[in-house]
This record gives sequence, C-alpha cells and structure tokens, in this order.
Amino acid sequence: MALTIAGLAQTASADTLRLLTWGGYAPEDVVAAFEAETGHTVEVTKSNNEEMIAKLRATGGGGFDLAQPSQDRIAGPQAEFGIYKPMDMSKIDESQFIPSMLAATKGNTTVDGAVYGVPHVWGTSGLVVDTAKAPGVKDYTDLCGADVAGKVSYRLKRPTLIGFAFAMGLDPFAAYGDEAAYTAIMEKVEAKLKDCKPNVKTYWGGGDELMNLVRSGEVVASMAWDTGGWKLNADNPDITFVAPASGALGWIDTFVLPAKGGADQAAYDWINYVMRPEVAAKITAAAGNFTASKGADEFASDELKARYQASFPPEAVDNIKWYPPVPAGLEVIEGGVLDRVQAAN
Repeated sequence: MALTIAGLAQTASADTLRLLTWGGYAPEDVVAAFEAETGHTVEVTKSNNEEMIAKLRATGGGGFDLAQPSQDRIAGPQAEFGIYKPMDMSKIDESQFIPSMLAATKGNTTVDGAVYGVPHVWGTSGLVVDTAKAPGVKDYTDLCGADVAGKVSYRLKRPTLIGFAFAMGLDPFAAYGDEAAYTAIMEKVEAKLKDCKPNVKTYWGGGDELMNLVRSGEVVASMAWDTGGWKLNADNPDITFVAPASGALGWIDTFVLPAKGGADQAAYDWINYVMRPEVAAKITAAAGNFTASKGADEFASDELKARYQASFPPEAVDNIKWYPPVPAGLEVIEGGVLDRVQAAN
C-alpha cells in the first residue's frame, strides 16, 4: 500500500511539458535526464519565430506549456493578441543567469509592469566570408561591391533590412516608435537592395542551402548567423564569421509561458534545469550558440571558444546591436519592402 501511495504521489506531481522550441535547444540526452530527475514528460515541437507566433495566435495561447520566441517577438504580440501569461519570477533561479542579459530581457519583455520572458540562447547574425576570395567584405553593404558580383547571398528577411540600414549610417531601432521615420529608412534600404540585386547569386532560404553554396565556392560572402560561419571554419580556415563594422545584430531566444498552458510548474522546472551551467553547455554543443547561463562557457569546447573569440574581440561585442521589441505595424512595412525587392528586375 505504501508503494502504491508513493507512486500516485509521483504521478500527481508529474506533468507533460509541451515545449515549442528551436532545433538543438532540447537535445535528446538533456530531455531524457530531465525526465529521469523530475518525472515529467517532455513533448518537443520544433519551430521558428513566425510559426510560434502563428500557432499561439491561432489558439489564443493554447496547445503548448512553454515556448521560445526571440525577445523582440514578445511585447508586441502580447499587447496585440494576449498570447502569453506573466512569469512568476519567484519560481525561477535567477542566480543561474548572466545578470546583464537577464535584466535586458526582463526589461524588453515587460508589458503593463509584468515580466513575460527570461533569456535562454543568444547569438548574432552578420557576415560569413571566404577571407581568401572576398577580403574586402567588412560590412553588409560591401556585399554590393564589384569585387564580389554574382557571388553573394542573403535572406529576404528582417535582418537584411536592419543590417543594411546600419551599414548605410542609419539607425532603424531608434525609429521603431515612429512609423513615418521607419518607413523613410526602409525606402532607402529598399533602393539599395534593388541596386544590389545583380550581385546576388541567390536569396538563401535555409542554413543547409547556404552552407553548400559557400562550400562550393559559388558564394564567397553572405549575411548569416555566427554558428554557420563557425561550422564552415571547421572545414575551411579561410571561411569564418565576421562581425560587421557597423555591428553584428544580436538576438536572444527566450522562455515564455503561453496564455493557456496547463503545466506551469513543469515549465519552471525545465527552465531551472537547462540553465544549470553543465546542462547549458550541452545545449551549446547541440545548437552551436551560447546561452544566458552564468558560467556555462567554462564547459564549452575549446574549439568553439576559440572561434568565438576570433570573431568577437571585445570591441565587436560592445558594438552588437541587440534587437529591441518590435512595435505593431512594422512587419507590414518590412513585408512590403521585401516583396518589392523580390519582384524587382
């Protein structure tokens, strides 16, 4: 009888955690160890920012117990659609986080005085360059140079618009609260991207596509994530991630609680578990990006630490442009620009 009661108690405290996340953020070995320690079960659905917001909007914040959108996708969607619930910070071990990153994310995800997100994985986008074939590419607009004509690539997505704006001496983030000013900046970027179009070999859509283009030599310089550059560097030391002169674009993927999630305690247990430094290092190994876990870099591989330090000397880190929350309405402006660039001859 005692064994039966104990078993029921464990079952009552164990939940199924429905996790909406990115590839690499919930490695199988980490999930298995968490399940063994807590008794919870984890169901992982891999997604991206656009799909996460779409799924949560469609259900009013239902279907999942924990999601991981980037920090710039929280305040706006929450204010507009109410798809998240506030974090109970008393249930999160804040001592495990890098203090400055936790403070920044809390600030950027606060709506009506409530905190809606805490940081998990971070990284940057910038330039992936074959330094032997494209030594002159130091900033985003260098992709439009005659020396790399027909051999560059980037995505038709927000990072390209933002990166080109900064490289043109503009500050799109400062214009986030002014639609007219932001539209004016985007018009200048649109003209630049149309002029640059003959230089573009192709607009890449997925990481594997880009990696193959660079490995084959068809593309010698591209906008891409730091992890892509570091993976290519492992095969070819001439190819690496370069932090642009105008600043790499920094992102932070967070933890948020969907409004209709039903396993909050399991969600908090998962957050506290994966932020342990030794566990966070396993996620870095799987995803290739560092996390906001304090001290986790001590557990990273020597190779990854070396590539990180080569791409990011202190001045490049200080120059990272961190994505702020996106006000409602800007995606419509950006979408129009991207559509027109795509359609241009």
